Amino acid sequence: MDKVMAVNAGSSSLKFKLYEMPEEKVLCSGNAERIGHEDAIFGIKWADQSEKKVLPILDHAAAVQLVVDALIEKKIIKSMDEIVAVGHRIVQGGKYFSHSELFNKDTEDKIESLIPLAPLHNKAHLVGFRAFKKILPNVTSVAVFDTAFHQSMEPQDYVFPIPYEYTEKYDCRRYGAHGTSHQYLSQEALKYLKDVKHPRIISCHIGSGASITAIKDGKCVATSMGLTPLGGIMMGTRTGDLDPSVMNYLCACTGKSVEEMYQIFNKKSGFLGVSEVSNDSRDVLAAVEAGDPKAILANKLFIRRIADFIGQYYVRLGGVDLIIFSAGIGENSYEIRESICREIAPALGLEIDYELNKGKRGVEVVLSKPESKVKVVVIPTDEEVMIARDTYSFYKK
Repeated sequence: MDKVMAVNAGSSSLKFKLYEMPEEKVLCSGNAERIGHEDAIFGIKWADQSEKKVLPILDHAAAVQLVVDALIEKKIIKSMDEIVAVGHRIVQGGKYFSHSELFNKDTEDKIESLIPLAPLHNKAHLVGFRAFKKILPNVTSVAVFDTAFHQSMEPQDYVFPIPYEYTEKYDCRRYGAHGTSHQYLSQEALKYLKDVKHPRIISCHIGSGASITAIKDGKCVATSMGLTPLGGIMMGTRTGDLDPSVMNYLCACTGKSVEEMYQIFNKKSGFLGVSEVSNDSRDVLAAVEAGDPKAILANKLFIRRIADFIGQYYVRLGGVDLIIFSAGIGENSYEIRESICREIAPALGLEIDYELNKGKRGVEVVLSKPESKVKVVVIPTDEEVMIARDTYSFYKK
């Protein structure tokens, strides 16, 4: 049996999952957190066991070595030779990649050139790739891009209404994100649309980072995130779409630089900024229950922004056959799912089983009643298995 590793390297983290392919059996999964600190955390789950420890992990290379050592120590594998390929999640593929690609010098150089569009992500992904390559130099290495699924958008859906020379010269356009998740969800959704010739799907990947995508015939036609993951709907700490003049006005009012305000829009806005409670929807909902007016406003704002995009994409698709809720909030917060559905139900003709919805967390379930004009489902996302599938396909070529 061939073993494939799916890797997601962040600026201070390294998530991994080892699969037995082509069965897609998960052999182990884990995460190194707080890389670069003396009190970093390394956790791994395998079979029916798990282990977590606090220790110094000074860089990504040390994190990769921990992963490799644990695989052998826990007897998950006998030898590193059993791993035939490693797939790496890459957030930003720019205009270059409409599908996953083998890691070579050209791929590596292009990913590096795109660091300005995803400074926290692409740089970390490359560090993770290089660390694995050093330890496993002969395995097939594949880059799986979050932006690739969105490359099927038409120009009128991805071009910004700015001077066109900026679009051409600086590749300033909509790229989107979470494409690996949206693609997985669109494929899983087809089992609910067996009699639909041209499926129209609105996929809601709603977590601390959140995006919504309109999908027709298995292809993305529009997505909410923009040049960077800051665009689209309101999120845990991100603003989502704003009147562009807000930046200029607030810089003038506060004396802060554009860079300082940009960081505020990215890291101190959204749920956190409006509620002044937390970036975590669970904390905000608890404050809503306690009657906190700012938390109530933050929650209503979040619901309204999502409803607005669903309505926009209903028009863009010329109707919709299926709406998917997924990711951390979409899979686990039945309260927010209910609020969104109640907001859009009159316009879209939804008939939702709200009693069934209650208490459903992290499980696949159909929320709509048979008489509903649009099916509504919860589907837990699985970006790692998409990475493993693409990576394995390259290995088998």
